[in-house]
Amino acid sequence: MTRAEFTSILAAMLLAGAAGKVLADDQQEHAPLIEGLGDHHHEVTTDSPEAQRYFNQGLVLAFGFNHGEAHRSFTQAARIDPDCAMCWWGAAWVLGPNINTAMDPEMVPEAWELLQKAEAAAEHASEREKAYIEALAQRYGPEPLEDRSSRDQAFSEAMGKVAEAWPDDLDAQVIYAEALMDTTPWDYWKENGKPKAVTETVIDTLDGVLERNPEHPMANHLFIHAVEAVQPERGLEAAKRLEDLVPGAGHLVHMPSHIYIRTGRYHDATRQNLAAIEADKRYLAQVEAQGVYPLGYVPHNYHFGWATATFEGRSELALRLAREMSQMVDEDAMRQRPLTTLQHYWITPVYALVRFGHWDEILEYEEPAKDLIYPRAVWHYARGMAYTRKGDLEDARAELQRLDELRDDESLKWVTVWDINKSRHILEIASHALRGEIAAEAGDYPAAIEALEQAVEREDELNYDEPPSWHYPVRQSLGAILLEAGHPERAAAVYREDLAKFPDNGWSLYGLMQALRAQDEAERALEVQQRFQEAWQHADVVLTSSRF
Repeated sequence: MTRAEFTSILAAMLLAGAAGKVLADDQQEHAPLIEGLGDHHHEVTTDSPEAQRYFNQGLVLAFGFNHGEAHRSFTQAARIDPDCAMCWWGAAWVLGPNINTAMDPEMVPEAWELLQKAEAAAEHASEREKAYIEALAQRYGPEPLEDRSSRDQAFSEAMGKVAEAWPDDLDAQVIYAEALMDTTPWDYWKENGKPKAVTETVIDTLDGVLERNPEHPMANHLFIHAVEAVQPERGLEAAKRLEDLVPGAGHLVHMPSHIYIRTGRYHDATRQNLAAIEADKRYLAQVEAQGVYPLGYVPHNYHFGWATATFEGRSELALRLAREMSQMVDEDAMRQRPLTTLQHYWITPVYALVRFGHWDEILEYEEPAKDLIYPRAVWHYARGMAYTRKGDLEDARAELQRLDELRDDESLKWVTVWDINKSRHILEIASHALRGEIAAEAGDYPAAIEALEQAVEREDELNYDEPPSWHYPVRQSLGAILLEAGHPERAAAVYREDLAKFPDNGWSLYGLMQALRAQDEAERALEVQQRFQEAWQHADVVLTSSRF
């Protein structure tokens, strides 16, 4: 199953409940006006200030990927002024694909119907608005297509013409950029680190918008997504601007953390996710949210915050966020094939306990149900780590055996992390890492190093995702064992590799400091120690190694 197919199923189950339901009953309660969405304004042809306000709100919500709520706002605007062609356009537009979610085929008839309403109202529209509607007509048809890439490509080309014809319409520019990104979601860079041709166009377009309006919410949002995987430092200014630009849109508040985690600013990333969590709490208190946003985007802030708090050494916060996220998961839903990703969220507290060495708590942790193969395998991995640290290698090996048995279970092919990485791949890393730790505890350092090098290799083969699908950098274990085995030079090289991937993370800075001291490089060790102290200033744990 491709990621697009996965997200299409997710949208079918959830977005239809949030968005499709809106037009099913004309008497449904009015959409709320939500606080904290900033002052972004896109003038549309309407005599109603209220319709204009709802249109603006729908646009900003869409800029923050809350498409279900955006649909409700656009629909409310169209109810207030049925002659507002752009209000109907907005309601249709947000039912289409985005970089995270493919279009639900079941929504095609509704999108088509809304497009017809926009076209019918176009006699009241400006020439520019008619061009928007004509472009959207390239995106939709009366029937779904098995492969809709031709429609998505046609829409991007049509929006490119709108953007060219009205260069001062910055919203046209960003909608064009997003349409381009939708043709190749999360695949913007070549293997050699160079941008693809479409990515160059996206970045140039967004750069042009940000030069004229640095506070455009969508331009900053999309720019971060365009550069984060390979050139995250280019997104630092956009990240800074988004920190409090739209305080009521949780996903936009969260977005700077995509840059901060990649540039070593873990504390800033944690702060943004905590702020995003609070923003979403305020939003959810105002509305009865349904669909993709509360299921996927809201827990994403907890997941991301857990990851960055862990990099900071903030065990109490990391464990709290992991547990709160786990409690949000519907245990029936996570058993449904399209939603098995939620098992990864649900078992995250166990990963957190391993990371901070809570061995007794791990051994007391309740075993997941028999049908939850991936969580059970993670549970056995954690127990194996706990027994290893306690010197009980017989039980540790037994847990490793159970982990390996579950890793080969055929049902795991349906369990992924958002269809980006497979659970079996993740469990292969777990198996190699645990095998290496057991061998090290037994004093067999060559076998330990070999196993952990295999774990590192498999970790490096994971597809890009934020936060990473595997819960910590395995190089931090490999470096620690190389030090134990008397290889400080090799350990230092491993830590430097990790610091290149995760800049200024305290775990590897501590290991590098140890490796330099072991080589009698006191001056360089002192420099690294100072960097470590800065990185670890918010930590609530004391390190004696680069892993517990």
